[in-house]
Amino acid sequence: MSERPALFLLPGLLCDRSVWTYQEQALSRDADVTVANFYGFDSLGGMAQSVLEQAPERFAVAGHSMGGRVALEIVRRAPERVARLAVLDTGTHPKRPGEAEKRQVLVDLARREGMEALARQWLPPMVHPDRLNDAPMMRALTEMVCRATPEIFERQVRALLGRPDFGPLLPTIKCPTLVACGRQDAWSPLDQHEAIAAAIPSATLAVIEDSGHMTTVEAPAAVTGFLQAWLRV
Repeated sequence: MSERPALFLLPGLLCDRSVWTYQEQALSRDADVTVANFYGFDSLGGMAQSVLEQAPERFAVAGHSMGGRVALEIVRRAPERVARLAVLDTGTHPKRPGEAEKRQVLVDLARREGMEALARQWLPPMVHPDRLNDAPMMRALTEMVCRATPEIFERQVRALLGRPDFGPLLPTIKCPTLVACGRQDAWSPLDQHEAIAAAIPSATLAVIEDSGHMTTVEAPAAVTGFLQAWLRV
């Protein structure tokens, strides 16, 4: 049996393993890394269960955005199996008033005009304003979105709209926990993460400078450094 820790990296909405490329390569030196695939799922519970079925008895899990909520659902279902938890650019609150309608506008756009049209509208608010001029990064993110389909997007939106309130779970989390956020994350802002970290007894808050919501891509070295330190706890 391998003595290396098992680490599962969980992507966010419309994201695939490419958002974890830098971290997967770097962290594989010290851990057995698996990047989850959430295409086709329409509930956070289904996503969480798919990870639990793949994972060994004890493992570390890091989730970005929607993946952070999946990581919390994994802890809710099987706290004894999670050795370490990291949540990045995420939230714990349930569906908010008007959220379903706003998300439906984007689903309708994807169905009507395609995934490239969705990417043009959905991606810019997700990154630091300065990153909009980073043509290779924006092209890679657009290509990632276009690898999904309107049906995949709709299912993942359904999963997010059906999410529970994870607030009551936070004080019960006992494992070493990293809560990380881009300082300029306009989608899941820093004050939200300060509250999450304050509610988890074992949590450390990490602020990723000069980054919006897509921290693993916008500031890959900084994110990896925080995760390497977290794995050594």
